[in-house]
Amino acid sequence: MTSRITTTTKQNMLAAAKESLIESGYSNLSTRSIAERAGVPLSQIHYHFGSKQNLVLEVLAEENRRLLERQEGMYAADQPLWKQWEQACDYLDDDLESGYVRVLQEMMAAGWSDPAIATAMRVLLEGWFTLLRSVATAALQRLGTTGTLDPEHVAVWVGTMFLGAEGMILLGFGDPMTRTALRSLAGFIRTVEERVGGESSKP
Repeated sequence: MTSRITTTTKQNMLAAAKESLIESGYSNLSTRSIAERAGVPLSQIHYHFGSKQNLVLEVLAEENRRLLERQEGMYAADQPLWKQWEQACDYLDDDLESGYVRVLQEMMAAGWSDPAIATAMRVLLEGWFTLLRSVATAALQRLGTTGTLDPEHVAVWVGTMFLGAEGMILLGFGDPMTRTALRSLAGFIRTVEERVGGESSKP
């Protein structure tokens, strides 16, 4: 029973921290306000997480795991790569709306001056680049361009393209520099795929 209560308390604090992050951002986040929102003493925040930084990183890690699983499921589906690109753009819209992108970008910025946060963020982001490398490897093999392009490089291009677009959107840049530009690549990918195997091909 104690373990179940402890788990529930921790989950309540994580949920409260996520809501507070979306409302206030990392720099204005208060552990006291999180504790009040979660309905627990402030001491519980420090007991379970040690610091505001650790709490936020755990919130981000949980959300990151969920979104990576979502993305892995999408790439495992029997769809052409160009449709998966469009779906990834839809997911970006969802993640902007949920506040995940804002938290991610704020923690990346915090990592520029905090080595501990930087290390944690590299671990989180590496999961995405690992997934992109596997998708790129399969796609290049199917397209017959193995040896022409390095999957590692393709993963970096795609990953940094989305991360850069996220930052621009948060700064207020509109189309065609962001969403429209990203989505337009689906047409190029479709043309390449249909030349080598038709729409039914799977990456």
